[in-house]
Amino acid sequence: MSTPDPHGRGGLVPRLVAAGTAALVLTSALPPGQARAEDDKKVLTVAVAQSVDSLSPFLATRLVSTSINRLMYEYLTDYDPEDARAVPGLATAWKPSADKLTWTYTIRSDARWSDGRRITAEDAAWTFNTMMTDEAAGTANGSFVANFEKVTAPSPTELVIRLAQPQATMTALDVPIVPKHVWEKVEDFSAFHNTGDFPVVGSGPFVLTGYKPDSYVRLEANDRFWRGAPKFDELVFRYYKDQDAAVAALRKGEVSFVAGSPSLTPAQADSLRGQENIKVNDAPGRRFYALAVNPGARAGNGERFGDGHPSLLDQRVRHALFLAVDRKALVDKVFQGHAVEGAGYIPPRFSRYFWKPSPDQELAHDPAGAARLLDEAGYRRDGEGRRLGKDGKPITYRLLCHATDPNDKAVGQYLEEWWGELGIGVRLDCLDNVSDPWLAGTYDLAFDGWSVNPDPDFVLSIHTCAALPATPEDTGATDNFICDGTYDDLYARQLAEYDPDKRAGLVKQLQSRLYDLGYMNVMAYPNAVEAYRTDQIASIETMPRAAGNIYGQDGYWSWWSAAPADSGGSGDGAGSAAVVTAIVAGLVLLAGAGGFLAMRRRATAEDRE
Repeated sequence: MSTPDPHGRGGLVPRLVAAGTAALVLTSALPPGQARAEDDKKVLTVAVAQSVDSLSPFLATRLVSTSINRLMYEYLTDYDPEDARAVPGLATAWKPSADKLTWTYTIRSDARWSDGRRITAEDAAWTFNTMMTDEAAGTANGSFVANFEKVTAPSPTELVIRLAQPQATMTALDVPIVPKHVWEKVEDFSAFHNTGDFPVVGSGPFVLTGYKPDSYVRLEANDRFWRGAPKFDELVFRYYKDQDAAVAALRKGEVSFVAGSPSLTPAQADSLRGQENIKVNDAPGRRFYALAVNPGARAGNGERFGDGHPSLLDQRVRHALFLAVDRKALVDKVFQGHAVEGAGYIPPRFSRYFWKPSPDQELAHDPAGAARLLDEAGYRRDGEGRRLGKDGKPITYRLLCHATDPNDKAVGQYLEEWWGELGIGVRLDCLDNVSDPWLAGTYDLAFDGWSVNPDPDFVLSIHTCAALPATPEDTGATDNFICDGTYDDLYARQLAEYDPDKRAGLVKQLQSRLYDLGYMNVMAYPNAVEAYRTDQIASIETMPRAAGNIYGQDGYWSWWSAAPADSGGSGDGAGSAAVVTAIVAGLVLLAGAGGFLAMRRRATAEDRE
């Protein structure tokens, strides 16, 4: 959430160091990367840079976590790799009533849980009803069911959802369906992170078979997956805090895939290009890279908390800061051309919803205009050229920065220079875990970003007033404590609009409103730059199929379709082997065995699917 780390801003990240070759085996007695000669399992290893916040589909919000859960549990519908249209998942068909308030889904009769029990409509009804009635169970995806009035399962193959108001996301409910016979035994959804007994019962292409904090998440192929089992035997996600080390591991053949943090840096990608048996995939991304401004942290009960700088409550100050940002320079010098300049909230990859400000609305690079706005707002310079706050003290903003993301540090240096020319000081707070200050509202600005789904509802929902925590002690679903009546009205209208073109127009108005408020300033849309070993992976699906990315895509297509280099397969997913993917580019996990946050953690630019 979307994909909002996406809500990484900080928190848990399993750093997974992948197994050495595609023939390595992982057993419960051996950590990933160590093989036993008598076994001949096909292992796909991947290095990523983010921590797991939870392996519970009710709690997980970070990209790595939601990606793993997407491999474990089916949704009602999937996104087609070709054009992202809705295609059957657990539901083979769906139909709305004439008033669009009742939706009936036909649940497939040929799908089984990994323990052999049949998947029925009752599993889906129980999942949704639990999210509707248990606050903790709605932590990750509660926005999808907030408008649900009643959910029933009249038969094993019929699911009926009654809505309070029309809801345009009914063919894009990105909610993992869980087995009722397993999860109904859970007493506290806020404390259960799905890391108890292995293997974990699921319905997706992979089954969770092992987890060790700060080490790995291990999955094996699900032979009962209704589409057919993957061609790799195991899939392992493992932690590399040092992204350069992960790249070196790929070069040596110790991992099969590296996604980066969440993307490889230009220097890392360049170091891999031309290397034998290595392919670099550089595609338009589904993420935005932004500056989030503390709008004055608040709870749903109206109580304020945190200590954001009061000057940032002035829209003129927020606009001035962004006017000083040279987005072209960031694209050219930091991303070295592997990105495009940002503006709206939805990346250009999603052309239906992509929005750009009009020339008279755009906050184009204008340092002189920025200085004038600060003068108009009453923040004058002292004799040394420093801008003074209303308290007479020089203004220095605290900028939350992810210690594992080299882009944050590089962009931060430019901001120090550009804002310094305005007389404003900047203190980069680069932390391994930015979750705590973010949740507490003890920051001024922060690097932010989400992965966006083909349907953008989730990343839009996290800026509504309803997403605020109920009290300062709660966490809520909010990204940045934004609460604006005009935005809320537009959000409700787009959610209720079934006409695709009219809805797209409302989504663009939402982005325009966010842009004008100035609390979320999108600087760039980074490319998805990743690399894999062709001597371990013969073929792998991207999404979109033409010029798409592999890791963190809109579904499980990459890992399900991947064919081992020695299989001679076409990557159609019809094989009987399973996948082990070690995700190693920077998962920061909570210390201690099995340690997870019992509350929702901040997500990073790469957090949400």
